[in-house]
Amino acid sequence: MRKINGWIGAALVGGASVAVLQAGEPTLSELDQKVKVLERKLEIADEAAAAKAKDAVSVKAGKDGFSINSADKAFQLKIRGYVQADGRFYLDDKDHKATDSFLLRRVRPVFEGKIYEDFGFKIMPDFGDGKTVLYDAYGEYTPRPEFGIRVGKFKLPVGLERLQSARDLEFVERGLPTDLVPNRDIGVQLGGEFGGGTLQYQAGIFNGVPDGGNADADTNDGKDLAARLFLHPFRLTDVEALKNFGVGVAASVGDQTGTPSSPNLPTFKSVGQQTFFSYKNSTNANGIAYADGQLARLIPQAYYYVGPFGLLGEYVQSQQDVTDGKNKDTLDNTAWQIQGSWVLTGEDATYTGVTPLHNFEPSTGHIGAVELVARIQDLTVDDGALSAKLADGKKSANEAKGWGVGLNWYLNKNVKFNLDYDQTAFTGGAPNRADRPDEKVILARTQFAF
Repeated sequence: MRKINGWIGAALVGGASVAVLQAGEPTLSELDQKVKVLERKLEIADEAAAAKAKDAVSVKAGKDGFSINSADKAFQLKIRGYVQADGRFYLDDKDHKATDSFLLRRVRPVFEGKIYEDFGFKIMPDFGDGKTVLYDAYGEYTPRPEFGIRVGKFKLPVGLERLQSARDLEFVERGLPTDLVPNRDIGVQLGGEFGGGTLQYQAGIFNGVPDGGNADADTNDGKDLAARLFLHPFRLTDVEALKNFGVGVAASVGDQTGTPSSPNLPTFKSVGQQTFFSYKNSTNANGIAYADGQLARLIPQAYYYVGPFGLLGEYVQSQQDVTDGKNKDTLDNTAWQIQGSWVLTGEDATYTGVTPLHNFEPSTGHIGAVELVARIQDLTVDDGALSAKLADGKKSANEAKGWGVGLNWYLNKNVKFNLDYDQTAFTGGAPNRADRPDEKVILARTQFAF
């Protein structure tokens, strides 16, 4: 009997323990519900992380400047710029017509970016030479490499060296052909490229500016048409030595007229930035010359880069109708230049500058990149400018012919030193129509770019 009672007691205790354990544990349905809750919490966390990543902004800084990008790269702002501190020193300047000086040639912050991937913009003012000038301010839509449209103020698609960024120039100052091409103008341009840059084209309509002009408003109803075709015929071939050969032609035409109070005519400057030709102005007793009809330009151009060697050449013909109210003539002014470069340290020469293989670092023996450059050039003003008395032969030379050599030192992609010597001979431009004294100038530049 005592054994039976023990068995019954043990069974009762064991059953109670099981009951207690069963009462403290969740049921299968409760466990399933908890799993579903946890899964949903994880899904919400993932969704929140994805939303945060989608709205995340990345900020970068490097040799190409500073940039702010949306996570999907659809929105972008780049902040770049460059400063060029120059020195000009004139040799054999016995009459002190030019002043030796240090100057800030260019001080240009650059703001550019894109909106919704296909829309872009650029704003670039300049504070050099103690002036404030707006150089670039445009928006563009480029849905495909083959087609894009640009609206605003920018470089016209004309001069080869003019289209080269000032930070990538081989010489401190651009050559004489740039005197005969427009600088910046306001208008609308279509453009694009095919075959990875094998064929590039631009065509647009602009307010119209004189040779070398940079304007923010129009002075007459006439408009200019400008276009350019540039071909890299061997870019897609296996001929490595010819892949960076490019050849093209550009042209512009328009009816441009002026008045005695707003002549709409250019002046031409030497490499040393001294005016050597100007049309008759208010200081002349015999009237003032002004534009009076068609302005047309034709510019064949080419460059060739292979390894450390580079060659660039262009020819410009600018035809302008000019009058002083009594005399009138169609003047054909021409200019050309050929410039060559050789990177002594072995880096590749390119149209967009030189990138050192090794940055300047004395502790490791690296000096950066060193480049030797040379050029010859000429600008000739139509004889009709003097024979028709549209310019004063005692003040204006009708030809400038020069040569120059230079040495460029690239410490890295962002710091560059230039040292040039340029010599220019003039025909006319002095009293009794004697030849203006040769200009001999040393130009130095320190450039910081980011």
